[in-house]
Amino acid sequence: MNIKFFLKCNKAAHLCDKSQYKETGFLEKLFLKLHILVCSLCRGHAKQNGKLTETIKAANLKTLRPEEKEILKKRLENEISRGH
Repeated sequence: MNIKFFLKCNKAAHLCDKSQYKETGFLEKLFLKLHILVCSLCRGHAKQNGKLTETIKAANLKTLRPEEKEILKKRLENEISRGH
């Protein structure tokens, strides 16, 4: 992991996005928090990411199971091959 003590904004934004999906390690979180304390632009980005995460969770979206996706894919391929 190549993180300097103070992050550049593009790296902080990347870590903020990773953090949204719980893909950051302890040091990454720490450096991101330090950066957000001093950078109002990144603080705003982090706040928007938080709102986006809350909105998506509140929407309670459902997706197809893998086997349902495969059935749909085959059906579409059949329709395309038949010229429909």
